[in-house]
Amino acid sequence: MILLLLLFTAARAANDEPAYKDSQEYLTLRDSMHRAFNDGDSVRFEKAVYDLERYLLTQGDLHAYYTQRCNEIVFQLNRQHVFEAYRLATQLSKELAEKKLDKEMYMAVNMMGHIYRYSGNKESAKRCFWEVIRRMEQEGYTESLPPIYMNLVNIVIDENPQEALRLIDQALSIAHESSPERVFDIETRRTLAYYLMGDIPHFLEGYKSYKEGVSQGLSSVHGRRLDTYYLAQQGQIDEAIKMASASEDDPYETMADIYSDAGRWQEAYEALKKGAAESDSINSVILSASMEGIQNELKVYEAERRMDRMWFYGLIGISLLLLLLVVALVYIVQSRRRHLREIQKAYRRVLEADRVKTDFIQNVSHEVRTPLNIISGFAQVLATPDSEVSKEDRHNIASAMIHNTHLITTMIDEVLELSNDSFGEDGDKESSVKCNDALQRVVTDFLQKDDVPDGVLTVESKASGNLSLPYSGGQLRRILTPLLDNAYKNLPPTDGHIILRAHTTAVQLVVTVEDNGKGVPANEAEHIFERFVKLDTFKQGLGLGLSFSRTVARRLGGDVRLDTSYEGPGARFEVTLPL
Repeated sequence: MILLLLLFTAARAANDEPAYKDSQEYLTLRDSMHRAFNDGDSVRFEKAVYDLERYLLTQGDLHAYYTQRCNEIVFQLNRQHVFEAYRLATQLSKELAEKKLDKEMYMAVNMMGHIYRYSGNKESAKRCFWEVIRRMEQEGYTESLPPIYMNLVNIVIDENPQEALRLIDQALSIAHESSPERVFDIETRRTLAYYLMGDIPHFLEGYKSYKEGVSQGLSSVHGRRLDTYYLAQQGQIDEAIKMASASEDDPYETMADIYSDAGRWQEAYEALKKGAAESDSINSVILSASMEGIQNELKVYEAERRMDRMWFYGLIGISLLLLLLVVALVYIVQSRRRHLREIQKAYRRVLEADRVKTDFIQNVSHEVRTPLNIISGFAQVLATPDSEVSKEDRHNIASAMIHNTHLITTMIDEVLELSNDSFGEDGDKESSVKCNDALQRVVTDFLQKDDVPDGVLTVESKASGNLSLPYSGGQLRRILTPLLDNAYKNLPPTDGHIILRAHTTAVQLVVTVEDNGKGVPANEAEHIFERFVKLDTFKQGLGLGLSFSRTVARRLGGDVRLDTSYEGPGARFEVTLPL
């Protein structure tokens, strides 16, 4: 992060330095900010950076001013306050756009890239960094391009070393011309890439060049890691491990690489296990800090407007559910590791589990972010002192906020309930229920949703009015509600309808849900019941509803299937349950 600070400080080296930068007032303000930044003192830093920003504005140096705005974001990332950093970056981007300062927009994009990378969203981070490169080339900030290329190298080097080498070559070609002081450090990164690729001859050649540079007084931030890998390549495994653990903030990946290359699978597995535990701990801290930021925003809004506090408590509940979700995921990963039979196979499975976990968290984050943004946006509208919101608009905004809070709660409930080994009671303590009564409750709950128009659902039951089912109405609702929601999502914009039919055989209750929507291809009949599967990725939801419906039905001794004989239009799902 200190390197990032220096990047922005040097961004205008191609231009003449303004005269004010030699003044004692500027030097005092700058040094005060640097000391508070390096000490991590938020109280001192906030005052120092604001004083420096005001001074830069009086000098008319907008570039230097927005550089300090970026330092505010970096400071928040150093403290693991991702939510606050994201908020500041969004404000910076909006302000630059409103003032049409396209020349400085790369700063906001670069900050978003670091936030995405810090949060584990590699694809979004890469898109941001490539956009930074495009803008910096366009505006002539050539000498500051190599560090941006190295950010991309850090993202792709483990998955695509060849691409990393290509990026390193691009960074070197620029550094040789405009910033030769960076060449040595970039060359050491190339040497590291050779080692990670398994190209030992080129690694040894690069290491030799590195040692020659050190003897000439040059240095690199990657030097200690090069020394570590060199010891490992020479067979001095224990010395390499000792150096890695003493010189790196996060040594476990390096240690795992060294152990695995040496064939010491047990120790490689243990290193990965410790690294995963530490990563999970850091993610929990980040998540807690982010949720704390959200809660503080809500408290300010409540103090100013005295509005309905229900949505605030809803967000607190979401925070707790997300924390429980992380605990559940960690438990699943740890349980899987405890049951591995062979150490070498366990090592590979841990890597795969980590990738799946990252994809899953990003999937959940993507689906939750949209309703959260809606809630946050409406909260900002209501919290704006100058806004004039009519009573009708206020009611509509409150309804939208409650609706989106319900969407988030529903998604989290789906994940948590599906992750349990068995479903618990939901307040419905009855061990049996009248069939038609239970069906009517399901229909009533579905029709009470805000966005369901009248007449969209038709019910036809041929079951006897005295027929009792040997399970609770809550269990039947858990089976049918996802099917009704799925049918409703896929209805045409006009003239859409759903028909729920029920009848009995000698031993079974048969319930069908039929719609005139898009339908489902026959070859997808089983695929759609898998977890997180959505045939239309633009539809809202996590892709858990159908899987959850089938899971509950099978626990009761029944099943849920797609009726592939149905000729449409639309689709028909059939539920069978024992009597």
